[in-house]
Amino acid sequence: MVAQGFVVDLNKPLVFQVGHLGEAYDEWVHQPIVSREGPRFFANDVMEALTRTVWWVIPTIWIPVVCYFAAMSARLGLVIPEFWNFVKLLSTPTTAPALFAGGLLGYVMYDCTHYYLHHGQPSNEVPKHLKKYHMNHHFRIQDKGYGITSSLWDRVFGTLPPSKEAQKSR
Repeated sequence: MVAQGFVVDLNKPLVFQVGHLGEAYDEWVHQPIVSREGPRFFANDVMEALTRTVWWVIPTIWIPVVCYFAAMSARLGLVIPEFWNFVKLLSTPTTAPALFAGGLLGYVMYDCTHYYLHHGQPSNEVPKHLKKYHMNHHFRIQDKGYGITSSLWDRVFGTLPPSKEAQKSR
């Protein structure tokens, strides 16, 4: 893919290339990369191994890390300033650390679900449906279907993708 004179080389690690795409990143990220083996993201073998691991290892590593970070950051005042200030604005001083940790943990759970939808091989109907719904968002209708765990908010915000029957009748 060429963007503003920059070409993404799929034979090189992607993580430091895609930033050069600028405004063309959104178009590039929605193009499937079809190959026997997926592209390499990092030059470092340890970092790359983390992208190739079975999906359940990610939450096993990150959930304890987030819980530790949230507990220590609340004790030591080492927090993400914008989110921390927002939580403090909406809560009491005694509940702010718990809300902060819960928000951070919620984000990690969302991110792990997102990772699973891209890399996992679901065998049950619900995860299969979620994966199909999410892949439609990436590779068929990018401006609809933002939901990761359900289509609830897509219904609320009017971003629900049209059904296949509705598309066929057009």
